[in-house]
Amino acid sequence: MSERPTPGLAAHLAAVRTRIVQAARAAGRDPADIGLIGVSKGVDAGMVRQAVALGLKDAGESYLQEALPKMAELADLPLTWHFIGPLQSNKTRAVAEHFAWVHGVDRLKLAERLSAQRPTGLAPLQVCLQVNVSGEASKGGVEEGQLAPLAQAVARLPRLQLRGLMAIPAPASGLAAQRMPFARLRALLEDLNAAGFALDTLSMGMSADLEAAILEGATWVRVGTALFGARKK
Repeated sequence: MSERPTPGLAAHLAAVRTRIVQAARAAGRDPADIGLIGVSKGVDAGMVRQAVALGLKDAGESYLQEALPKMAELADLPLTWHFIGPLQSNKTRAVAEHFAWVHGVDRLKLAERLSAQRPTGLAPLQVCLQVNVSGEASKGGVEEGQLAPLAQAVARLPRLQLRGLMAIPAPASGLAAQRMPFARLRALLEDLNAAGFALDTLSMGMSADLEAAILEGATWVRVGTALFGARKK
């Protein structure tokens, strides 16, 4: 593992933090209420270690075969790990055993497996339900009409804590267009809370659209390219 500082990493992290602060202030929000997940898929453990030294506290991974060795190598660090990729049934045990958060649950079967496989010695797994707010056939996520029944079922599972909603909208140009699907996700969360839930999390916004997400209430933004640079193929 190289110990040489990665050129630009400190500046990139500072720039992302500045964007978060400016967007929060534009929304009349406290920047401290918005968490930054550094999307570290495709990023070597050495660079993640440097980011932690610069203050990064949360990392997001999508590919288990890459994530697990990296997590083991960085086990000495005070990092909170988030699974942010598509989840398959044959991966739920490893996710339940190693991660603190899962941001992409869209089926009850997956939630049931995560709950059953979460070790009793660990805190409940923090879960966000992924909603397909753009109606894209290629994207994961529960349809809006099925969200409330899924939320009700997931909230009853003993080893999970349902925290909120997550979405990856279709790319859009311009702030107004970017805000629309995020506003829809916020409205869905508000509807669930009006029905008796106590959800506090909106996981939405990435490198290209984090400002729009924060303006609409994001509490987690998931940033990879703007922080770590373009991923190596």
